[in-house]
Amino acid sequence: MPDPAVLFVCLGNICRSPLAEAAFRHEVALSGLTVIADSAGTADYHVGEPPDPRAIRTAAAYGIDIAAYRGRQVRPADFTRFTHIFAADHANLRNLRRIAPAGHAAQLGLILDLVPGRAGQDLTDPWYGDAAGFLETWADVTAAARALVAKLSR
Repeated sequence: MPDPAVLFVCLGNICRSPLAEAAFRHEVALSGLTVIADSAGTADYHVGEPPDPRAIRTAAAYGIDIAAYRGRQVRPADFTRFTHIFAADHANLRNLRRIAPAGHAAQLGLILDLVPGRAGQDLTDPWYGDAAGFLETWADVTAAARALVAKLSR
């Protein structure tokens, strides 16, 4: 069985999904697992752009540098490359299901489905808020990352 490969998806790939990727990569490094991780957006608004400066500052506050991350859009090949694809919210999950090629094997779900008691909830989008919203998102994606690493470790 191949190593797990996880894709985190939000709309523009500059706030929630890069933070989820960063938190997951950090937890994977602590665990010693071998996992591929990436992030993408369902829209093409920010292709090639770095994460939102507030996301960069939030990750940096926890010792994680995401300044080199670049936004990209989900591609049909992602449904073959990744074993797990987690959307930030229901709208992006619907978009993923709409663009997924027939017969793909990737498991689709919401990021917060990973957190006990949070299944079915949308990850709050901090885009229109202040730094506190990014810290809330960081806490949520960190909880999800820890839960996913524990699940993959079993």
